[in-house]
Amino acid sequence: MMPMHPRLGAFWAALLTGWIGLSAAGLIYARQKNVPLWAAVPIIAAFLVEYPFYLVPGFEPAREWVSRHVSRAKLAAILTITAVLPYLLYSIPTGEFRWNHCAALCAIVAAVSFWYVVLRPVPALDALFLALLAAILLSRVFHSIYTSSVVKGMSILGHLMLIRTGALAALLLRGVEGVGFGFMPTQKEWIVGVEYFFYFLPIGFPLAMWLGVLHLNFSAGVVLWKALAYFFGSLWVVAFSEEFFFRGLLQHWLTGWTNRPWLSLAAASMIYGASHLRLGGFPNWKMALIDSFLGCFCGLAFRKAASIRSSMVTHALVVTVWKTLFVS
Repeated sequence: MMPMHPRLGAFWAALLTGWIGLSAAGLIYARQKNVPLWAAVPIIAAFLVEYPFYLVPGFEPAREWVSRHVSRAKLAAILTITAVLPYLLYSIPTGEFRWNHCAALCAIVAAVSFWYVVLRPVPALDALFLALLAAILLSRVFHSIYTSSVVKGMSILGHLMLIRTGALAALLLRGVEGVGFGFMPTQKEWIVGVEYFFYFLPIGFPLAMWLGVLHLNFSAGVVLWKALAYFFGSLWVVAFSEEFFFRGLLQHWLTGWTNRPWLSLAAASMIYGASHLRLGGFPNWKMALIDSFLGCFCGLAFRKAASIRSSMVTHALVVTVWKTLFVS
């Protein structure tokens, strides 16, 4: 771990709070789902080990510390090793370890981690880097690697790993700047994010209802703690990763390559919509259309604030309303 540094106080606070929260949530979940202790302990430990590495890219002082003290090749090697560690930590004690799965995982993370160590940051290779990340996710390979006979959804561990590995590769090894990468929006970014959420409301949700994708849920009221859980879970995981990929990298790079901001916004939004074609059965054109509109408003928020944190707010608010007031 990193030595104490005055600018790293927020990082250490988030780390300690998250460890306590994850431990408590993991034990409660295991008890509710009757997960035996021999399986629960290594699975919880795997998430606790992954958590600090997931935090690092979201805190600028932590990224600065890493960039000053760790060479590029060493960082790529560390990313590869730490990406495999949580898999080993849970899979070996629970009997889920497979050599072929471990080898596939090593190959995947090494390709992402060493991409900008071996290759030059030119537009064609940047595009291939995005294609690599997309291929990993669309292939659903983590569902095959992160298996468990007692707990469903272990692939989330792989997704968290890929988010922080791809982010650090882009931010520190590629040198992506000016996209506002981080967990906590500033006051301006909150305002911009909320603004474009309200712009989306009279278009996105009526469109979804007209297409029959959503229906108002009159049977249950809004539970505050669930709404907050949806919002912050989306803000710090789903929106955090998708806004960085589609706005912070794709839209940002397209704008630089073409010098046509509106064309880049439209292209990134349509690609974002197309990435949801598999939801609910391929090809889900209705969902792709709705998400293309969402991508436009998130992209506009990103442009106005020059930060993905603003588009993360827009994105997370839409997800929260979608989950709490509507049924699919």
